Amino acid sequence: MSDTLEKAPDFTLPVQGGAQSEVSLSDLRGTPVVLFFYPRDDTSGCTKENEAFTALQDDFAQIGVQVFGISKDSLASHEKFMAKKNLTVPLLSDEHGTTSEDFGVWKEKSMYGKKFMGIERSTFLIDGEGRIAREWRKVKVPGHAEEVLDAAKAL
Repeated sequence: MSDTLEKAPDFTLPVQGGAQSEVSLSDLRGTPVVLFFYPRDDTSGCTKENEAFTALQDDFAQIGVQVFGISKDSLASHEKFMAKKNLTVPLLSDEHGTTSEDFGVWKEKSMYGKKFMGIERSTFLIDGEGRIAREWRKVKVPGHAEEVLDAAKAL
C-alpha cells in the first residue's frame, strides 16, 4: 500500500444485532471501523472468527473502534447464527454482493476440484477519515482478531 491511504468504498447495508436497522460507512466518519468479510454463517472457520471478534469486542470499544462482520447471508441467517453462538458483533448482510465486490473480496475459489465464486476471508481496518489503514487478505483465523486489535491500537 502506498503512503496515500485508499478511501474505503462507501456502502449502506442492513445490520443484525446493531442499534439501527442499517449501517452506512459514511455515517461512521470520525470513528475507526473494522470490517471482517467471511464466507458463510455457522461454518467452523467463520464461527471461530466471529467468536474471536466477539471475545474482543469490549477491547475494540475501549479504543473507540466499531467492528462489523459482513457476509452474503440474509439477516434471518445472521439472527440465527448470532443467537446459536451467542455472538454480539453486529453482522451486515451483503446479499447482493455489491459491497464484497467493491472491496475486492468476491473471488473465484476452489474446493474439491470445483470452482465457484465466494467471499475470500478478508479484514479491513478503516481510519476515522474513511481510509483503509490496513488490510488482511486470505485470513487465517487463529490469532487474527488479536492482530487486528493491535493494529487498531496503533492508529
